[in-house]
Amino acid sequence: MSLLTNLSARQLRQAAKLKDKIASLNTELNRILGASGKSTAAPVGRPRKKRKPMSPAAKAKIAAAARARWKKAKAAGKNRL
Repeated sequence: MSLLTNLSARQLRQAAKLKDKIASLNTELNRILGASGKSTAAPVGRPRKKRKPMSPAAKAKIAAAARARWKKAKAAGKNRL
C-alpha cells in the first residue's frame, strides 16, 4: 500500500482508468473465448468445510471460560487480556 501513498491524484485516476480497462478487456476476452463470467482458476488451498452449529452446552462452556479469564485479569488489575 505504500506505493499508493506516493502517487499524485492524477496518477491515481490514471491507474483507476487502467484497472477498469483491464477488467473490461478481460470480460470481452472471456466472452470471445466462450468462458463463463466466473474465474477458471483452481481454488487455492484446501476447500473449506461447512461449519457445524455449536451446541448450547458448548457455547455455555466457552462463555464460562471467558468469564473466568476476565475475572482473573480484573483481579490482577488489568484492563486488557
